[in-house]
Amino acid sequence: MILSTLFSAIANILHLIITVYTWVIIAAALISWVRPDPNSPVVQLLYRLTEPVYSFIRRYIKTNFSGIDFTPLIVLLALQFLDQFLIRLLFGFAASL
Repeated sequence: MILSTLFSAIANILHLIITVYTWVIIAAALISWVRPDPNSPVVQLLYRLTEPVYSFIRRYIKTNFSGIDFTPLIVLLALQFLDQFLIRLLFGFAASL
């Protein structure tokens, strides 16, 4: 019972983190289209939150085609895969305990 609740809580927390980070990626992508002020604290925060993941993806996959950077799309797909697969796996494991 306690272990089941623990795994369920971990799954809920991971789902929340993935959801928040998904919105951060979307906000950063939308802001990048309008040439934001690089000195803005919001822009700097979004850059600090997204650029480490973007640079990791860019290191292994060519993501720039015809001047369009598809890194945010790749990250969003990976996050959705993790959310659908890992979270459901944890919830299923918690239900079986």
